[in-house]
Amino acid sequence: MAETLLLSRAEVVRLLDPVALRGALREAFIAYSLRRSVAAQRVVVPLPQEAPPGSNGMLLAPGLIDGIPAYSVKLHAKFPAQRPAIKGVLALHDLQTGDLLALMESSYLTAQRTGIAGALGTDALARPDAGTVAIVGAGAQGEGQLRALAALRPIAQVIVHDSYHAAAVAYCAKLGPDTGLAMRAEPDLRRAVAAADIVIAATWATAPFIEADMLRPGAHVTTLGPDQPGKAELSAEAIRAGRFICDDPELAVSMGALGGVGLGAEAIHAELGEVLAGHKPGRTDGRELTIFGSVGLAFQDLAAGWLVYRRARAEGLGRTVDFLA
Repeated sequence: MAETLLLSRAEVVRLLDPVALRGALREAFIAYSLRRSVAAQRVVVPLPQEAPPGSNGMLLAPGLIDGIPAYSVKLHAKFPAQRPAIKGVLALHDLQTGDLLALMESSYLTAQRTGIAGALGTDALARPDAGTVAIVGAGAQGEGQLRALAALRPIAQVIVHDSYHAAAVAYCAKLGPDTGLAMRAEPDLRRAVAAADIVIAATWATAPFIEADMLRPGAHVTTLGPDQPGKAELSAEAIRAGRFICDDPELAVSMGALGGVGLGAEAIHAELGEVLAGHKPGRTDGRELTIFGSVGLAFQDLAAGWLVYRRARAEGLGRTVDFLA
């Protein structure tokens, strides 16, 4: 067995190139939708009552993409009250031998790939002239989504809402100067959503809070919170009112935006990879409501982890260990 490369969070931050990851994820979404041989697998591991409310383990396996001679398995601890709320590792294995090529800290990698995946879906479905963005959920994922979207298209204004208003204020104080974008914190959810061309929701919500009548004609919504059973952000009526695009149909129903409000596969128009490949249309007119529901898939971790691993090897970063010694 080859030695295993160990990479810390600081090393992953240094090695992960967002531009390269954006291209890799775009191609990976297309490959997954058009040529997948293994379905996504995402397992929620319940914890005993002694664990804090909302806490659980999460396993994503296997991450596979055409052209990458490796597969990934990710293990996360999800504790909403902690900072960061997600902690874990990504294991990268050789596809031919099973050798453990690398173990790397995965919370930064996850935030980056989720932000870019959300931005790809938003950019593909929102109107070209959509300039006002509402961020609902002023956490790390809300920050990652905005940064990734701003790298893809111009943004005129950002409205930020969080159930804890001070978090929205702090978000604006940090990201306003960082990005140069005009932004303000809005304590009223309905006003924030109604004022936006693009709504990005990234929360821990267990009940839907975005209704169809909140959304202006031609709006786009990206919903990222529902990534396990019992979570929801958009109501069933809001989803039925729009054109719903997902990353994976089975997971959208079993633990994503559809399953959280009792909807089935009949609500799905297409997968994101089909839209990116031009096999199915996304938005069809300027007044249509579009929705991207992302659960988050293991191949996204592989795309990011492989970029990190290859660059670490090229630059001689990290340390190695032989686990069989």
